[in-house]
Amino acid sequence: MTLATPAPAPQLDSAVEEAIVTRHSMRAFLPTPVPRETVQHLLKVASRAPSGTNVQPWKIYVLTGETKTRLSDALVDAHFNANAENQPEHNEFPKVLPEPYKSRQRQLGWELLGLCGVQKGDREAGRKQHARNYQFFDAPVGMIFTLERAMDVVGIWFDYGMLLQNIMIAARGMGLHTCPQAAFRKYHRLIRKELSISDDEVIVCGMALGYADMSAPENSLVTPREPLESYTTFLD
Repeated sequence: MTLATPAPAPQLDSAVEEAIVTRHSMRAFLPTPVPRETVQHLLKVASRAPSGTNVQPWKIYVLTGETKTRLSDALVDAHFNANAENQPEHNEFPKVLPEPYKSRQRQLGWELLGLCGVQKGDREAGRKQHARNYQFFDAPVGMIFTLERAMDVVGIWFDYGMLLQNIMIAARGMGLHTCPQAAFRKYHRLIRKELSISDDEVIVCGMALGYADMSAPENSLVTPREPLESYTTFLD
C-alpha cells in the first residue's frame, strides 16, 4: 500500500508577514502629510474585516488640520487640569490585574518612559509624555472610532477589534505606521462636544496614522511576545 505524501505546509505571503511583524505602536511621527485619497483607500480595504451577520458596526472620524489641532489642544488642557467627571465608560483592564499580565504591563511602561528620558518617580515628566497621546504623537492624521450605544455588546467589540487590526496591517502595507490609543476614552464627553458626536455613540478609541519618525528613541521599542508553548495547546 502506498502511503499518501503529506501536503507541503502552506507559506505565508512574505508581504503579509512583513506587515504583521513590523506593526508596532509608534509614538513619534513626521509632519509628512498623508493624502486623503490614501486614507480613503486604506479604510475601504480595512472594511473587509469580518463582521458577524455583516452588521459593520463601526463609525470613523478622520481628523486633520485645524480640527485635529483644536481637539488636541482641548484634550491636553483637560489632561493637565484634572476633572473628576472625566472617566472612561468602560474599564480597559480588570480592577486588579493578575500576574503575569501586571508584570508585562509594568515592564512596557518603564521601558517606554526610559526611552523617552523620563526618570522613575518623575510623575510630572510622565504626565507630559502621556499628554503626547492627545496630540496623536504629532501624526498628520488622527482617527476617533465610535460605536452606536445600542450595539455596545461583546460580539460587536470583536468585530471592531478586527477592523482596527485591518487598518493597522493595511497601513504597514502602504508604508505607514499607526498607534492605537485607548487614552481618548477617558475624555468621551469632551470629544463628543468638540466633534459634534451624538451621545448615542460610544467612544471606542483613537488612532494616530502617518509616517513614523524612526530617529525618535521611543520608536525603537518593540514589545516581546511570549513563546508559542506558553499560550497554545495542541490536541490530537
